[in-house]
Amino acid sequence: MTQTQGSLVRQITDYAHRADPYPIYAELRKTPVAHDEGGPYIVSTYWEIHGLLHDPRLSSDARNLDPRTAPELIEADETGLPPSFLKLDPPEHDRLRRLAMAPFGPPHTPRRLHTMRGELTRIVGELIDGFEGRDRIDLVDHFSYPFPVTVICRLLGVDREDEARFHSWAGALATGLDPDPEADAAERQRTTRQARTELAGYLSELIEKRRRSPGDDMLSALVGGQGPEEGMSRTELLSTAALLLVAGHETTVNLITNGMLTLLRNPDVLSRLRADPHLVVPLVEELLRFDPPVQMLPQRTPLSEIDIAGVTIPEGAPVWLLLASGNRDPQRFPDPDRFDPQRRDNQHLGFGSGVHSCFGAPLARLEAQIALTELARRLDRPRLLEDPPTYRRNAVLRGPRQLPLAFEGLRPNGSR
Repeated sequence: MTQTQGSLVRQITDYAHRADPYPIYAELRKTPVAHDEGGPYIVSTYWEIHGLLHDPRLSSDARNLDPRTAPELIEADETGLPPSFLKLDPPEHDRLRRLAMAPFGPPHTPRRLHTMRGELTRIVGELIDGFEGRDRIDLVDHFSYPFPVTVICRLLGVDREDEARFHSWAGALATGLDPDPEADAAERQRTTRQARTELAGYLSELIEKRRRSPGDDMLSALVGGQGPEEGMSRTELLSTAALLLVAGHETTVNLITNGMLTLLRNPDVLSRLRADPHLVVPLVEELLRFDPPVQMLPQRTPLSEIDIAGVTIPEGAPVWLLLASGNRDPQRFPDPDRFDPQRRDNQHLGFGSGVHSCFGAPLARLEAQIALTELARRLDRPRLLEDPPTYRRNAVLRGPRQLPLAFEGLRPNGSR
């Protein structure tokens, strides 16, 4: 199916659909691979998305896009911040990912996340303690944002006082991912370039500090080159540190907020979680399927011609993979629009799949599990004050900008 230029993209990115994009996705799935004339090929069904995520012919490197269809790229030498390994292909991607994983978890530091559980629980407890004396909060500002930001700052060894600075940089870089055709492209590019330049300068200073005086944090380990092979170059360190800092909290904020919104819309499930905290493990997996924080991957391109679902996608063409649509595909998930925390065979696309699957997924899962368990346990009779809430404009990293809640009191902090 080919539509007039930009029509599908406009439907997908239209802010009017941000609160509930799933009816648009259901329409798109009637044609698994659709083409916006002069624009991207849009893939919306589970098996086709899954196959492409595992297909080595599909590149994540924007330099492989046909320049006639590619947006203007921001060159690394203009900003000092080159693309992260998420936007590279093997073998460069694989080498940098291995080096980034070495101080993050198995097999080189297998207990890092396990030993963080107590600290994560304590941070959550202190944030909820801060609700004392209130009967309403904005979950985003008072909880969903400060929790993962505090965690990633401590994990990387970033001063918490600097959080406000990289918060604005992260917001600008996240906006740069949003392919909204109605946005001012020149202004968005200027803002993104400025954020990348300033973040590169900040991280350069931080890396030099860690080189002179290493600590027990991931950035020190990356600077020290601890791992199975030669360490990263200076520019690779910059791009990896920026990725960890930005991606380490942007998606988790949305995962926690989307999760609490879903629980409040399903009070029976909220009650079950309060009674049985073990339910949280499959519950978070179902959240990642039902309402994932990353809705789509809008930057992919074939290295050679690819035939999929009866459509030929030419080399260099832009391809969008609608992960959230694949997660609601009835050909893969029975009754996909129902939130079922005990769903079987839940191989969702919430963290992607293949070589580019989210390498921070174990931390994001743990943060969401602890956060939702404690919110369910400690908030007495929570309820939504606004439904649907106000959403961020970003169609890629989708989540509420605010989530006003009311509650009648707090139960004791069992983590003390």
